[in-house]
Amino acid sequence: MSSAAPLVSVVIPAYNNAKTIAETMTSVLDQDGVEFELIVADHSSSDGTRAEMERFADDPRVQLTGTPSGGGAPRNWNRVTELARGELIKLVCGDDILRPGTLARQAALLNDPKAVLTACRRDIVDANGRTLMAGWGLRGIQRRMPGALAVRAAVRAGSNLFGEPASVMMRTAALREVGGWFGEFPYLIDQATYSQVLLAGDFVPDTEVGATFRMSASQWSVALTKAQSAQARGFHHWVRQHHPEVLSPLDLAIGDSRAWAMARARRVSYKILERRMR
Repeated sequence: MSSAAPLVSVVIPAYNNAKTIAETMTSVLDQDGVEFELIVADHSSSDGTRAEMERFADDPRVQLTGTPSGGGAPRNWNRVTELARGELIKLVCGDDILRPGTLARQAALLNDPKAVLTACRRDIVDANGRTLMAGWGLRGIQRRMPGALAVRAAVRAGSNLFGEPASVMMRTAALREVGGWFGEFPYLIDQATYSQVLLAGDFVPDTEVGATFRMSASQWSVALTKAQSAQARGFHHWVRQHHPEVLSPLDLAIGDSRAWAMARARRVSYKILERRMR
């Protein structure tokens, strides 16, 4: 790996992604127009993920490492993030894909130091790569705005308007300033972390489709959607308690109601799409 720090760090916290990690890493390494590094940490996978990662070991932009077992997503996400040297950071899960040009475009959007986070729309696909929802995301936040307003919009929507991590790029310093990935609400680790980062500056939308998010049966289980609803409400109340200037009691009530409704919609979606999740 080059000794000079790149502008962008792409970090992948891999776990049992043997079937998809090569495609994910290739989608990153095929990016152009911006200097970047790719750091991949295998969280003690049992399916050959590390062997697939090793295929890329000779690329000077790539750093491969491991994370001891335990600690769930927060441990691996923070482990791989700690190694990032870039001014900007994008976390990509080990079964997601970046579209060509995404890194350069999002880095340009964050060229203004007042902008701390950008997010793009994404396609949501099933386990076999077939499209379930195209161009999804950024509902109601398709303009630049103070980060606090973007946080409020997401809470009031009762859902993560910014998308999964592959959709997001943010300032590394801002992420570290808030203590890294916020694991108090595990099913909302991404949205909860974005929200803290956004309180330090502006949100700038990337209105292109820049990523592909792969959905699986385990992610959309009934138990998961119930827990997501409860944790969403817990996170809303956390924001209200720690940042009362961001959320009013009315914002809280609307967000909690919509989080419950979104959970019911997820359960219906899971029943309809279950066969395509496997």
